[in-house]
Amino acid sequence: MTPQDALAQEWDVIVIGAGMGGGMITRSLAEQGLRVLVLERGPEGYAHEQQALNVKITDPHARHIRSFWPTKVHGTVDGRPSAFFAALGSGLGGSSVFYAGTLERPERHDLEPTDQMPHPTGGWPVGYDAFVPYFAKAEELLHISGTHDPLSTEPPTQLKEPPKIDANEAKMLDDLAASGLHPYRQHLALRNLPGCMSCLGRKCPRNCKMDGRSAGIVPALATGNAHVLTECTATQIRFEAGQVTGVDVSYSGAETTLKARTYVLAAGALHSPRLLLKSQDAGGRVCANSSDWVGRGLMFHLNEMFALWPKRDGRFSGATKAISSRDLYAVQGSRMGTIQSMGLPASFGNIAAYLAGRLDQSPLRRLGSLRYLTNIVALIAARIMGEAKVFVGIVEDLPYPENRVLLHDADPDMPCFTYTLKPELLKRRQLFRQTIKKRFRGFRPMLMGLAPQLNYGHPCGTLRFGSDSKSSVFDADCRSHDLDNLYIADASFFPTSMGVNPSLMIAANALRVGDIIATRAKSEINVE
Repeated sequence: MTPQDALAQEWDVIVIGAGMGGGMITRSLAEQGLRVLVLERGPEGYAHEQQALNVKITDPHARHIRSFWPTKVHGTVDGRPSAFFAALGSGLGGSSVFYAGTLERPERHDLEPTDQMPHPTGGWPVGYDAFVPYFAKAEELLHISGTHDPLSTEPPTQLKEPPKIDANEAKMLDDLAASGLHPYRQHLALRNLPGCMSCLGRKCPRNCKMDGRSAGIVPALATGNAHVLTECTATQIRFEAGQVTGVDVSYSGAETTLKARTYVLAAGALHSPRLLLKSQDAGGRVCANSSDWVGRGLMFHLNEMFALWPKRDGRFSGATKAISSRDLYAVQGSRMGTIQSMGLPASFGNIAAYLAGRLDQSPLRRLGSLRYLTNIVALIAARIMGEAKVFVGIVEDLPYPENRVLLHDADPDMPCFTYTLKPELLKRRQLFRQTIKKRFRGFRPMLMGLAPQLNYGHPCGTLRFGSDSKSSVFDADCRSHDLDNLYIADASFFPTSMGVNPSLMIAANALRVGDIIATRAKSEINVE
């Protein structure tokens, strides 16, 4: 399909972005009979692709054709500017085609206050129970497998049976449990087809790993109600009198305006606010920004990587992504997060890549000679760590208005943000590190970093939803407070980052918003 073809048709909904949120809401809308046009900046790609995100590829065209976000991200953290390639995709499925497939439900206290844990914002405008049916539907559509968290106070979920693990992995689960911890099989979006290659962190060529493309866009297209325009960049949203009236797009060097009855932003938490900030009316008002919260409240997670060694009478083999634990989800009343095995061996290559990435984001990145030093450090670390298993813990981030997405001074299409590590976050991180060393003492834990590491693959919160139009951009239905036909379906809507990976919440909310839009569209048709 071309823009000329799109102009010749009437669309119920235009969805901007084909990642996890865009894919799942498109499927929901298309399966309910709505005509949906998806605008995606990246390429369609090929079904047999297996590449992983590669920060060593720097040419914008080479990155684009591989479905990597083509440019660097410009970030200023604690006043120090840097430019780096983030873990962001661009194409059908967005970043989700490269993710490691971990999709876990948040805990109740992530969304609302409980007797055991107050909520830092007072709670989301939509409570936990309202999301439960959409968690279940997302888990079904994404074929989530795993086992029940023994610490959960919620009813067991209907997850699919996880694949068998080898004896050494099973022994590690038993050893962790014997030491007083509560491990369970990680919740993964894998269909576990015969010959499954466990494409964690790279594209899956067999539709075995479920993501925004395989579980969202592909089934949506099969209905005949959805169509996709790839290599198509949304450049501006047109609006007046409380309505979005069209989306300006650039396609093969030509400009045009596409129209629908309803519009959905799903370009991601760094890109959706940029599009709004670039969109202004004749009076200079920024699109959907009467609250001045567009781009504000940017959150990531803090990653805390550490290595565990087997017990003296055990050994590790290979590198799987089998184990999760919520023993450190909340510590001494402080909000923390999950701990997961990473599916990475403690090899020279992986350690070197990790150190190089940290160097690129540090003030020392201009010292080219340090790259050789990181290789030496990686070699030494790989020999010391031997059969160690690498885990990562995530620490919940909280929203602050000064942490925000901005328009780049020279290039408005360049992702740009400013962020300050708050003292309360650093205090929680220190407690998290101390608790890791204490609770995993029997496995000789070794923390793998000194400086805080922001997870740039988990941006969220930049178009928060809320009940108060003065401190949020979208309402409880994820509809703009300012524009009656504009909705949000990506991680931008998060008012807090929670203590889990964001993908399941993105998918569940996209399905929820899909139902809201479809119900409204059908009622309006009946009225007419």
